[in-house]
Formats: sequence, C-alpha cells, structure tokens
Amino acid sequence: MRAEFLTTTDGVTFRDLNHNGRLDPFEDPRLSVAERVDDLLPRLSVEELVGLMFHTVIEAGDDGQLLDGPGRIAKSGSRDVVVGKRMNHFNVHALTSARQAASWANRLQELACETPHSIPVTISTDPRHAAAENAGTSWASNFFSQWPDPMGLAALDDVGLVWEFADIVRREYVAVGIRAALHPTADLATEPRWARQRETFGADHRLVARLTEAAIHGLQGDELGPQSVSATTKHFPGAGPQADGEDAHFPYGRDQVYPGGRFDEHLLPFKTAIAAGTAAMMPYYGRPVGLDLGMGHIEEVGFGYNKQLLTGLLRRRLGYQGVILSDWELVNDNLVGDQVLPARAWGVEHLSPAERMLKLLDAGIDQFGGEECTHLLLELVADGYVSRDRLEESARRLLRVKFQLGLFDNPYVDEEAAPALVGTPRATELGLRTQARSVVVLVDSPTRSLRSDEHATPRSLRSDEVASRRAGTAALPLAPGTRVWLDEVLPEAVSGGLVVVDRPEDADVGLVRLNAPFEPRDDLFLESWFHQGSLDFPPGLKHRLARIPCPLIIDVKADRPAVLTPLLEVADVLTVTFGVSDTAWIQAITGQVPPEGRLPVAFPGSMDAVRASMPDVAGDIDPLFPAGYSAAVPADPLPTR
Repeated sequence: MRAEFLTTTDGVTFRDLNHNGRLDPFEDPRLSVAERVDDLLPRLSVEELVGLMFHTVIEAGDDGQLLDGPGRIAKSGSRDVVVGKRMNHFNVHALTSARQAASWANRLQELACETPHSIPVTISTDPRHAAAENAGTSWASNFFSQWPDPMGLAALDDVGLVWEFADIVRREYVAVGIRAALHPTADLATEPRWARQRETFGADHRLVARLTEAAIHGLQGDELGPQSVSATTKHFPGAGPQADGEDAHFPYGRDQVYPGGRFDEHLLPFKTAIAAGTAAMMPYYGRPVGLDLGMGHIEEVGFGYNKQLLTGLLRRRLGYQGVILSDWELVNDNLVGDQVLPARAWGVEHLSPAERMLKLLDAGIDQFGGEECTHLLLELVADGYVSRDRLEESARRLLRVKFQLGLFDNPYVDEEAAPALVGTPRATELGLRTQARSVVVLVDSPTRSLRSDEHATPRSLRSDEVASRRAGTAALPLAPGTRVWLDEVLPEAVSGGLVVVDRPEDADVGLVRLNAPFEPRDDLFLESWFHQGSLDFPPGLKHRLARIPCPLIIDVKADRPAVLTPLLEVADVLTVTFGVSDTAWIQAITGQVPPEGRLPVAFPGSMDAVRASMPDVAGDIDPLFPAGYSAAVPADPLPTR
C-alpha cells in the first residue's frame, strides 16, 4: 500500500506517511529540512532508528519484481530487510534495463510504505557507466551511456567534461530511481600494482582533487535537491598506498604504508570533497602502519575503526558534518556459496562482531556497509551499551539527506518515461567520443617519441626472418582502404574505411588489443575480480607477436599500469586505453576522433623498479613512460635533434 497523497483544506498536497489522515510536521513540504527531521526523530522507534544505520546489497528480479528470498549475493528477501528489519538504504546490484530498474524501484518504495512512518528507500549504486564489471566495485549496465573509466577521463584533464559526465550520470540514475552514488573515488593511484586504479582519476593529487570536485557538483548540483544524486566520496583518507600493491579487501592486503611521507597528498582530494559538499564519506578497509600525524600514535586498525582519523581528523580537524558510511562487511564474515571472505576487521580480528560494532560506532561510523545484522545493534541498545542519543546522532544525518533529496515527498519514478531518459543519443555519442579522445598514443612509428634513443624500436630487434616478411610500417592515423588483420578486436567495430582481411600475410597492418597482465587468484570470494600481482606480460607474448608477418598497432587495455618494455620490440604503434571499446579505439586510430589522452599514471620499465618504489609517492618507479606523457599530444615541445 502506498502512502496516500492527500490535500489539506488550504491546498497543501502531502504524503500521509504514517497513515493517520492528517498533515504532521515531518510530512509538510513547506517546512525546512531541519524542522522535519526534528519532528520525525522522536517519533521513530528504536527499531526504525537502527534500520536507518544499515546499508547493504539488494537485488532486483529480471522483470522488476521484488525478490522473495536471498539472491546471488543478497542474504535476505526484500520484505525481510525493508519491513522486517526496517532497513531503507540499499546498494543495488545487476540491472537489465531502464524499465526493469524503474519498475523495481517503485515496488521497493511501495514496500517501504508498509513500515510505521513509510521512510523511503535510498537506492545506491557502485559505478555503472563503464564496461568493466566487478561484483565488489562496479557494474556494467549497457542501457546507460558508456564512458571510459575514470582513469580515461583523467587522461583528458578536463574539469568541464567530468562535470558533464557526472551530470549525465545524475540524470540517468534519477530516471530509474537511483539516488545515491557510491562514488567518486578520490584515491591516488600511486602504487602501480593496486587493483582498483581504474576507478580513480590518476596519481596527481591536484588533478584528482579538481576532478573529484567536478564529479561531486555534477552529481549533487550546488546543493542536494529533488533532482540530485548524493555523492559518497571514497575511500578516506586515501586507499592508494597499499603495501606491495595488494588490495585491502583481502587479509594479505590489509596494510597501508607511507614511507615517502605523502599522507597529506592523499588527503587533499578529500578536503576538496568536503568543501564541495559531498553528502557522504566512506573510509577504506586498510589499516595505517607507522603513520604519524602529530596526533600521537595512530592506532593500526582499519580506517573504519579508527577514531583518531574519523572523529579526530575528519570530524574535528576537517569539520566534516555529513554521513560516514563504512565500507562493506567490517562486522561479519561474508559467505557466498562455498567461498568465504573474512570480515575486513583488520587490526581487530580478535573482537567479536558485537565488539567490532561498538568500536565502529565509537570511531564515528553512521552506517554499517554491507551488513544487515540489525539484531546485534538492538541487543547493544537493550543491554545499555548504545544509547538512543547515539542512534539519533547518526539517524539525523541520514534522514537529512533523504529529506534533501525529496524522497519523503515523492520517491517514485515514471516507468514509461525511463527508457527514453537513459542512454540518450546525445549522451551515448558523447560517451563514445570521450572514449576515443581518451586513447593515449605512446609510440607512433614515424616519430618514435620516447624519453631517449635507448627506448627506440629498431627492426633489428626482430628476427631477420620475420622482419623480411613485414612490408612497410604503420603510422597513425590509418587511411581508408588500409587492409587490417584483427587480434582480439571485434570485426563489427571496424570503421573509417578499413578493410578487414582474414590472414596477417594479406594485411597492411595488424590491430592487436591486449589486456593488462595480472596474476589470477580465486581462493576467496571476489578475489577473481581483482587484478593484482605482477605487471609483467607472459614471457612468450613478445615472441608470438614478433612472428606476425605485418606491422602491428598494439593497444593495452589498462585497468592498471603494465611493464610495456617487451612490446617496444614488436609494436610499430603502441597505445594505452582505460575502458575504451573496440569501436572507440578504431575511431581514434583512424583519426575520426583524434586521440588526445595523456597518461594519468606513470608506466614502469620493470618490476624491479616497482618493487623498489614507495607506494605513497606518485611516479616513484623509474618510469618508462611518465605521467602526462603522450606521443600524439606532447606536454612540452619535443627537443630538436
């Protein structure tokens, strides 16, 4: 049953959220947000206050229906969590179409009306406007406009473009009922092995701060309102400097280190996000090791548990007053099928789930991410460990955002209009063009524009036999009529007058796309999605490529840097892309959309250099290609030889 829309005798239309047939102050759209929150808070039961403080995964049925029981990852059915546990913040996973997403969102809001005060649901999402999918970090949703990864946006260093991208994201999210973004990611990609770099805006703290600010304003506007999407900036105070590049989702990656003393650089984008008015902030899983901020010894526990950093630094020193949402599953282990992922309780593994919850609350957490164990918090309240005042402190922040977003006044979307509002021709074309523009050209045969002659690629590096079979060379842009052989490139993506041939022997040039290297792992839940470990390509790759009897244009699809040194021996043209489709890459190398990207991170020349580097220092890897490099768009005039 929906909360009915009623009209008073003096013409005020409102939703009768508590079904009592009269206009109460918290239902009155004429009052300020503060007044409405003040009226609602004392009306709420402890169960309702507790429900507000949990934010977990939810899944939608293929036809937009609510799930009656657990999903692939969600542990409970929709009714169990919304009505039974009084929860109303959910991170939605896979969606199949705009109509399905909008229909499901409306049904979820209708279900929320069965609770005592019809507190509307805030539907959140991880990023879903790029092609990559990782059940722990992002979703591919091809009915939305498709853009490069944030690293690709960073390659263009265009604040206005990032604002426009985020504004389109906002419009598309709002059309299907998504009102909270679990992004932008403001981390610095200073450790080349770290698995989550593609979500970032690169390694330069000043650039990341500028683009983070633009993303927040694009999502939220100048202030939160009924057409806004609330931004959750993550992962405070910067998740990039992971020891050995391992990710803190996993026990072996729990440590963050600052041997170069660059904590303040990692913090800068979060200061900027606070000034931009980000609605929420998410600390990361990692625990700081050996960190000294002049605050006494910083406890070596996960950032979500760290009172010195959340209350002392974030709240008091930086003055942040918004929501602090923990990252997922800090309290309980996550069991999915026959796989387990231990609770990311780094430094407090010895504590019980209830003790972990108390430490999180004491640190300053407002909301428990990825958890639905409301019974634990209810027991802590009943036993006197947590006061109602502490619940109201967090509930006030959470309710304020819901009121600002206009969800109490009307949380529903137009299911019929939704398909036409997402993936519009203009947004789709701009996303594709941006992908093509973001391509980074590292080597172009006529110029061989590298740091020095030692990195040039003479033909003598190839075997005499193969070199003699290569006719001509390759250079950008490819002209119409060029015969191309494809390796890991979709034939239907080819455009610009190129002619596809079946054999490399018949080609003027071979087009090769390679995934950046990583070490496959699959012992823990989610682990297979995270590309970690060595940045070296398999040793046989360059020998296989060297035997292809035509000049090669090679692209590396980089979700993180790679050691490209071996490819210099076999590539006539070498490009790097960050979330770029085959179609967009072809447009770039044919000059239909000239490639303008510059590297947002440095690319190392060897793994030895990476292992010797300091994880918190950008570019500390004796780079083969430094950040900012492009052979097509040089940052500075090339020296005269």
